[in-house]
Amino acid sequence: MVTVLLPPFEAQVTISSASGSFRVMVREISAGGVVVRNRNGNWWMAAIEPAGDPSPSANLQRGSKPKTVLALPKGLVDPGEKPAETAIREVYEETGITADLITKLDDIKYVYTRAWGDGQRVFKIVSFYLMQHRSGRINHIAPNMRIEVARARWVLLQEAPDLLAYKGEKQIVKRALEYVAAHPELQKQGDAEVPKIPRQNAPG
Repeated sequence: MVTVLLPPFEAQVTISSASGSFRVMVREISAGGVVVRNRNGNWWMAAIEPAGDPSPSANLQRGSKPKTVLALPKGLVDPGEKPAETAIREVYEETGITADLITKLDDIKYVYTRAWGDGQRVFKIVSFYLMQHRSGRINHIAPNMRIEVARARWVLLQEAPDLLAYKGEKQIVKRALEYVAAHPELQKQGDAEVPKIPRQNAPG
């Protein structure tokens, strides 16, 4: 068996020498961010509610309300971009926040089958980075982004592993928790002034 890996957005081709058959699997490279900010000793994280994305575990009864899906901001790496640059861009586009890169957390790798078009199987790699809020107000995003993001909001970082919908992203946030716990100096770099918002005292 011979495996040929082509550049991002092209294909992973596996050829079976015994039968002469081959299988093509598209490879997608994405990047995203875990954006944190500290308020009064508590770490908060930016999460998004994808537009029109029902909960993967929802088994709805007639008339019941769909469960809200929470996810991390992320997207495809554009040609010429580095994954870290993509993560910063996607965070801004999907949340309205400008953030500074702290460190890479990890990659998530999985295979899925497209539910549209050719129905092709895709090998996907998503690189996630820990970032710290620099400026911007969450959910202030361009109107054309509403086809992808219904809402962006702050959630407590310690609660995020239970709130996020996807297993891989839960693990990524656990790594973020471990990192901020091991680097208390980050708390001193937190926002000096954060607007007060009555709802759960969440930062703006």
